Amino acid sequence: QVQLAESGGGLVQAGGSLRLSCAASGRAFSSYHMGWFRQAPGKEREFVAAITWNGRSTYYADSVKGRFTISRDNAKNTVYLQMNDLKPENTAVYYCAAKYYADSYYYHEKYNYWGQGTQVTVSS
Repeated sequence: QVQLAESGGGLVQAGGSLRLSCAASGRAFSSYHMGWFRQAPGKEREFVAAITWNGRSTYYADSVKGRFTISRDNAKNTVYLQMNDLKPENTAVYYCAAKYYADSYYYHEKYNYWGQGTQVTVSS
């Protein structure tokens, strides 16, 4: 089992940047594939980015490609989401999640563990 805690959210102007962190505690963080999702008010939770256990493969939603970067440091038990050129439509609660299996990265139902989320608000 793994516990996840996000940090780094906040209020930023459009065009600005934020770096989210997700610290993991528990067993064998390096064996989990990790993802970031977000949920805006009144909307369903949507995929943002994912990274395999060894960091060799990454996956992104089309809407964030070229602006967001997911990375991980297994020595620090942490996964990151660097968000650049933020837009008001990126406003949401951002969640990190962990999964056992190397498939279906885009589907939140396939993730086994979730953090509590961190609020990101982008003003225009």
